[in-house]
Amino acid sequence: MTKRTNARLQHPRRSLGNRHRAQASKFLNIANTDTQNRLTNLNWAEQSSRQSVLHDFTNEDNWRQLIEIKILLSDEIGIRAVLEDLFIILGRNPERTNILTDIDLITHGNDLLEAAFAVDPLDPNNWYSRIACSEDKFEEFTNRMNTLDLRDPRANIVFGRRIEKLFDNGRHEEFIPLARRIVAQRPQNHEAWIGLGRLHERRNEYDDAWFCYDQAQTHFPSKPVRDEYRNRMDARLDGQRIPWSPPDISSRTMFLDRMYKLSKPEEIYNSESVVEEEPTTDNDEDILKQLLDNGEVQSALFLSRRLIANGEEWAQQYYDIAMSNLS
Repeated sequence: MTKRTNARLQHPRRSLGNRHRAQASKFLNIANTDTQNRLTNLNWAEQSSRQSVLHDFTNEDNWRQLIEIKILLSDEIGIRAVLEDLFIILGRNPERTNILTDIDLITHGNDLLEAAFAVDPLDPNNWYSRIACSEDKFEEFTNRMNTLDLRDPRANIVFGRRIEKLFDNGRHEEFIPLARRIVAQRPQNHEAWIGLGRLHERRNEYDDAWFCYDQAQTHFPSKPVRDEYRNRMDARLDGQRIPWSPPDISSRTMFLDRMYKLSKPEEIYNSESVVEEEPTTDNDEDILKQLLDNGEVQSALFLSRRLIANGEEWAQQYYDIAMSNLS
């Protein structure tokens, strides 16, 4: 893939992905029979196959087809770009990216793709069946997830769907910390915030529920889940004459500080597409400037909001910049 798939694509569209994959298969079949126009038809197949991945990056068959066509075209640079893009979706694991160095990708590109899927299936059901049978595998996954970069929206969707399987299977204690990491690395994921808030509400963890609903409504104002939650709480407590109010400043500060720490991997990797630097100053404003300069928008968002909650009004401009960059 000469250009990485559009990271702005928020939700996979399976029907469009299937349609483009079928179109690519037609051109591929024609290329195998019409030797005179083989290259032209392979190029058409490659274009349709790229569209299938663009529209549905969660379908492994779309990736397999694209790699197959790239191999037929002897496009080693394209194979590398496809695998690098897949590794971004799987959390930018540097161990995988480093494997691509000095490897004959025409010969081994397909093997590397299948090895990635064997370890990290894109289908959440296949993934859960793999880790559910072994606590060691689940522990390995949770430890590894702490080091992965899930800020790409496609990666956030893939891993979000995985941990939904934990929720669906009643593993709520394991679900909550992983869900927090996912929303911290992509705070505009309002659906994930709402799901996490509802779980906290059912567990009577009212402050945590408020924080989640507040984040959801901040990023999606047309869905007033925070206001609806407050109305529910007021109605629930009205008969007991117990006033309810949102969490105090110290609790908000603790929440935002926790999300700030979760907003990026525990280890920052240098790669072709991500070169990060840790802030090297104790001055909050300088830290915010460095975070924004380094593209650490999520971290800047939580830090600036924490400062605003503590009365540091000067941080509002940095919060506005971070919110604008997220959009």
